[in-house]
Amino acid sequence: MHKVLIADDEANIRNILDFTLNAEGFTVIGARNGAEAFTLALSEQPDIVILDVMMPDTDGIEACRRIKGDKRTSNLPVILLTARSGSDDRRRGREAGADAYITKPFSPTKVVATLREILGANKA
Repeated sequence: MHKVLIADDEANIRNILDFTLNAEGFTVIGARNGAEAFTLALSEQPDIVILDVMMPDTDGIEACRRIKGDKRTSNLPVILLTARSGSDDRRRGREAGADAYITKPFSPTKVVATLREILGANKA
């Protein structure tokens, strides 16, 4: 069973993803911002992280940078989930090390498919 860390400041988004991913057999850990996500990435050792880009305190881009920049979490796949769909936003996500970029509004089915694709590719 894969463990997924979801960071989003909107409780309803966390709840939708929690419900959907639990139904698909994933274990879900929730965070309200990027700083909390980084701390949980270190302590909980999830298999993958989903970060909202626009969050208070530490945004998803900065959280992604921290996760990818720390040797303890640098191999952790990161998916950015955001309402920002511009090419500059995607570029910033890639530069921060994100493995995938999903725009809001999103399909929970697309999130599950992306998770399975990335986690399947990372099986050793």
